[in-house]
Amino acid sequence: MHNDPARPWLAHYPPGIDWHAPLPARPLTELLDAAVRRWPALPALEFMGRIIDYAAFGELVDAFAVGLQRLGAGPGVHVGLYLPNTPHYAVAFFGALRAGATLVNYSPLDAERVLADKIEDSRTDILITLDLNTLLPQALRLLDSTRLRHLVVGNLADYSAAPAAVRDRLEQDGRLTPWQADARHHDFSGLLGHGRAPLPHPAGDPHTTLAVLQYTGGTTGRPKGAMLSHANLSAVAEQYFRSAQGAPPVLRECAERMLVVLPLFHIYALSVCLLFGVRLGAHLVLHPRFEVDAVLKDLQDRRISIFPGVPTMYTAVLQHPRAGALDLRALSFCGSGGAPLPLEVAERFRQLTGCPLNEGWGMTETGPAGTFTPVHGLRKPGSCGMPLPGVTVSIRALDDPARALPPNEAGELCVRGPNVMQGYWNAPQVNAEAFTPDGFFRSGDVARMDEDGCLFIVDRTKDMLLCGGFNVYPRLIEEAIYEHPDVAEACVIGVPDTYHGQVPKAFVVLRPQAAPLSLEDLRAFLATRIGKHEMVAALELRDTLPKTAVGKLSKRDLIEQERAAAAARAQA
Repeated sequence: MHNDPARPWLAHYPPGIDWHAPLPARPLTELLDAAVRRWPALPALEFMGRIIDYAAFGELVDAFAVGLQRLGAGPGVHVGLYLPNTPHYAVAFFGALRAGATLVNYSPLDAERVLADKIEDSRTDILITLDLNTLLPQALRLLDSTRLRHLVVGNLADYSAAPAAVRDRLEQDGRLTPWQADARHHDFSGLLGHGRAPLPHPAGDPHTTLAVLQYTGGTTGRPKGAMLSHANLSAVAEQYFRSAQGAPPVLRECAERMLVVLPLFHIYALSVCLLFGVRLGAHLVLHPRFEVDAVLKDLQDRRISIFPGVPTMYTAVLQHPRAGALDLRALSFCGSGGAPLPLEVAERFRQLTGCPLNEGWGMTETGPAGTFTPVHGLRKPGSCGMPLPGVTVSIRALDDPARALPPNEAGELCVRGPNVMQGYWNAPQVNAEAFTPDGFFRSGDVARMDEDGCLFIVDRTKDMLLCGGFNVYPRLIEEAIYEHPDVAEACVIGVPDTYHGQVPKAFVVLRPQAAPLSLEDLRAFLATRIGKHEMVAALELRDTLPKTAVGKLSKRDLIEQERAAAAARAQA
């Protein structure tokens, strides 16, 4: 039994998991090399009816690395991925790293102006995409208007079981943008045909060699590029692997089937699905986007055992009229991240599937490892768990990040570990403010840690509302709203008020066939659940709520919509 006041979770750590065990720092390509060596004939990627085993996956990666090197990729060169979840992403990710380059992820949902800013800021030279109408037109314009030197274009059908038939259907549906190969435009498949081993490049220190430049979501301002080294991300893969072991192990090597529907361009899916999946030797079933019918079909028919998601995905599953009739008992691990998990959603999902939803906390800047909820061990309702192996969490005073707070006192969540980024790209002033004097990364989240080392997120410091002099945290109001039996989704933001400065406004999506909900009804329901200073002052019912690329409810979009509506009212 450990007795460390700075790490109270050690006294309650799951049996068989060693928090202190050293985490190897290695190039990320070694994750794939090990999987190819150990499980060459096992399925690695499944997409549109085609399965690629680990040996073939490794061969594709080597071949693509050669093609990229012919375009100039190597150490110091940044390669952008502008792709949905297809095998192209996995091949290009490891291929670019094999070539010695650094990856930059681009969201297909970003506006063209945002993409252009990121290309210039990150110094991306090569961009990889597909010829879909939703991607290629913007990519072609970016090639002409930014510093990009090369564009590599694949087709959705390339790795399907019936490429010709799928390509014909895409053309008939008008979903493809024509293009011609030349000195700057290159066919993805064409880069695979050069038939030699990748040129070796000097092995850099994995602690300082950048693997991925991952832009933050920008919820607190202009997106910033988090510099994640090979050591950062290899540590993350190992942290997730070790947290899934224990006595008995939760997940087994070369025996799991994972549904990959979270977008791989997001750090959550990149680390949890691709890197951890390869470390585990899992069979990765790729979905280009979240469609609840297709997800439910694969969960049952493909006997999926691992389903990483976000709360909105689990809510969609629970709301589906066929969910209760399906056999989802193959699920052995479901992780929820990216946003707070309402307790009501977690309990209903467990009742439906028999599989608990395991919440964790993390950020782009932590790769996104942070905390986990032990499957075998201490679990507390409302907690996002305890620190992962090698991670130390400290709660610091909001007015003094050098002062650690005692258990159960709310403050800023600060984290240190081998997974924490090297800093923000080209932002020395921001970096100086991002870390405490003793080297902890300042998350901007308000949290408390109890005497057992379990973490409870209160809210984002930037989301905190000042209502008549009181600090009000939307997360707490949202949790109370989710207890209403007719509520499917809820999001709370602050809106201006002449007397209080700010007041909470709730945006709510009701469940199908629910009775209408008025503001008075909601306030009556919340009366015994939140304080008077936290009471919702306005309610807007919607059919849907805006979501980010990873599927989180987007407060930023709601805030912008509310500002636009207020401006329109002022002009009327």
